[in-house]
Amino acid sequence: MSAAQPPESAQQRFRRRFSAGEELLGTFLKTPTAHATEILADVGFDFVVVDAEHAPFSRADIDHMMLAAKAAGMASVVRVPSSASEHILTALDAGAAGVLVPHVSSAAILKTIVDAAYFKGGHRGFSNSPRAGGYGRLGFLDYMATCDSSTCVIAMIEDLDALDRLDEIFAVPGLTGAFIGRGDLSAAVGAASPDDPRVAQMVATITQAAQRHQLPLIAHVGASDAPDVALLRKQGIRSFLVASDQGLMRQAALRMRQAF
Repeated sequence: MSAAQPPESAQQRFRRRFSAGEELLGTFLKTPTAHATEILADVGFDFVVVDAEHAPFSRADIDHMMLAAKAAGMASVVRVPSSASEHILTALDAGAAGVLVPHVSSAAILKTIVDAAYFKGGHRGFSNSPRAGGYGRLGFLDYMATCDSSTCVIAMIEDLDALDRLDEIFAVPGLTGAFIGRGDLSAAVGAASPDDPRVAQMVATITQAAQRHQLPLIAHVGASDAPDVALLRKQGIRSFLVASDQGLMRQAALRMRQAF
């Protein structure tokens, strides 16, 4: 009698659904506390992104946030501070479903990221003693296979230089998906907001390239009912990061203040 297959983990489920182009709802976490993750999972969010680039998250904070995600049964991705291999390894060892990596402006940069994130075909540092390895529960080969089958590498396309290299970037093996960095792209051209026609054209360039490579995309919006959501969906985007834990609290607080 064959052994029963282990249940699908939150990390594996996120990668499967994201890669399949299913609709996913997430938000950024800016506050180093476990409570937001528990609340968001309880109301049905699909994933969260710990923002270690723009918010005060230490290695210990990231570890704590990954524990909260595991307890809640929800996938948690880490937006790492940079493409440095140590940042990628910290997130993945702690149990992240993947890494969202800023400023991927060339295939060469992306190849170093992929190299750090995977065992097979890469050079990810090995230790099955952290949370990702079940504190030693997973054996040598099982651990590497499990990590490689569940890790997501998501490139942030937010530099003007990247726009001329999209086909090269999106063709790199090991890339799971991309994030459209409308904020940085807007700042780069001096636009007042992502609604600027120049930014809209850049978004179209990215979405068209992603379609050529059958690559799923994520976009950030201020609210789920924002006018740009319908347009982004029409362009093929199915995964959205809406606001952040702080943004959602501010929106709710403003409504409460006005109602009171």
